[in-house]
Amino acid sequence: MGAQDVMPEGVFLDQEHELAAVKAATLIESLPWIKRYSGKVVVVKFGGNAMVNDGLKRQFAEDMVYLRYAGLHPVVVHGGGPQISAALKEQGISSEFRGGYRVTTTEAITVVRDVLAGEVNKEIVDLINEHGAGLGIGVFGDGGSMFSGQQRGVVIDGEEFDLGHVGDITEVDPSGVLAAIAANQIPVVSSIAIDEAHPEQALNVNADAAAAALAISLRASKLLMLTDVPGLYRNWPDRDSIIDLISVDELRELLPSLESGMIPKMTACLDAVVGGVGGATIIDGRIPHSILLEVFTLRGAGTEVIPNEKRTAS
Repeated sequence: MGAQDVMPEGVFLDQEHELAAVKAATLIESLPWIKRYSGKVVVVKFGGNAMVNDGLKRQFAEDMVYLRYAGLHPVVVHGGGPQISAALKEQGISSEFRGGYRVTTTEAITVVRDVLAGEVNKEIVDLINEHGAGLGIGVFGDGGSMFSGQQRGVVIDGEEFDLGHVGDITEVDPSGVLAAIAANQIPVVSSIAIDEAHPEQALNVNADAAAAALAISLRASKLLMLTDVPGLYRNWPDRDSIIDLISVDELRELLPSLESGMIPKMTACLDAVVGGVGGATIIDGRIPHSILLEVFTLRGAGTEVIPNEKRTAS
C-alpha cells in the first residue's frame, strides 16, 4: 500500500501510519496462536549459537518474557557445552568425546555441575530478569532430585567404552518447575541428574533428552529446540529439501539416514511427541526472535514433528 493509496473508507495513510498498520497486522496475526497457547506450558531447549552470541542471548531472554506476558508458561532447559569445554581447559582437565558424548571423570563432573548451575543457569536467569524482574528462577537437576538417571556407556565399532559420569534420564520429578509455573515465574533448568544408584553423585545428561523428558512430564503443549540449522533436510545437502512438518512415522523412517549431529535432537523431538507433547520443533536459533516467529506466525522458523493423527487429519 503506497503512501497515497486510499483506504476503503477513503482514509489516506502517510508513511508513519503505514508502518503502524503493518505492526498492527503483525499483532493481529498472532491472535489465533495466543488463543491456542495461552495458559499452556512450552518447553524451550536453549542451545547452539544462540547460547554464545551476546545479542542472541538477550533476544532469547526477551522472547521468554514476551511468552510469559502473552499468557504462555515457558520453561527453559539448557546445557552448556562451550562453557564447559572452556572451564575444563582453564583447569587443565582433558576433554575427550566418544560417540558424541563427553567423557566425564569424577574431576570433570564437578566442573560440569558448577558451570551449568553456577554460571550458565545464573546468566540466563539474570538476562530474563533484566526484562521481567523476578520472573526468572533457576531450578536445578541435582540436589533437588528433578532428574534421576543411570550411567551409560557407548559402543563404537563393536567395542564398549566407559563414559564416566554420563547417564540417561530414568525419572523426572517436575514439582519444582510446577511450583515456579504456579508462581508465574519462568523456570530455568540445568541438564544435570542424580545417579539413582549413587544419589551422592551427579550425572551429565544430554540437554536435548532432558528437555524432552521434562516436556513429557509437564504434559507440555510444545517443545522448541534451538539449533544452528534452518531445520531438518530430507536429502542433505540439498537445501531445497527442508521439511516444514513431519509425522512420527515419517521421522522414524528417516532417522537412521540423518547426520550424526541431528540424530539426538530429532530423537528427543520424536520421544517428546510419542510421550504426549503436542508438537516438537527444531528452530534456527541464529535468526533473531525465531521463537516468536515459530509460536505466533504462520511462517515458523524450523521443522515441526507432529503426531501421526495430525498428519492424517491434514
